[in-house]
Amino acid sequence: MADNNNENIDEYDFNESIILSLDDGSELPCIIVSIFEVEGQDYIALLPQEGPEYEEGEVFLYRYAEKDGEPELGNIENDEEFEKVSEKFDEILDSMEYDEIVDGEEIE
Repeated sequence: MADNNNENIDEYDFNESIILSLDDGSELPCIIVSIFEVEGQDYIALLPQEGPEYEEGEVFLYRYAEKDGEPELGNIENDEEFEKVSEKFDEILDSMEYDEIVDGEEIE
């Protein structure tokens, strides 16, 4: 989905955002929900901020890296990897509330 292809973050800054470049050439602003690690690989969870084609609360998961200080997103390669990443993200969500994520407030 994105043209863009490190550390564990324990505190989340929901004011951070990223612009995804989609395959059709359009751009989609997203809030960075979390950057987290699974088995030595970093991943990023993004919450889209526009578009009627995205369901409320829909989150995109990508591989994440930084190259020369710039974020690079990559697709998750297979169902097994996606399951592991989804499970870890669900654990992160269990410790948060949705309103706190979308309102940009940090949990105390």
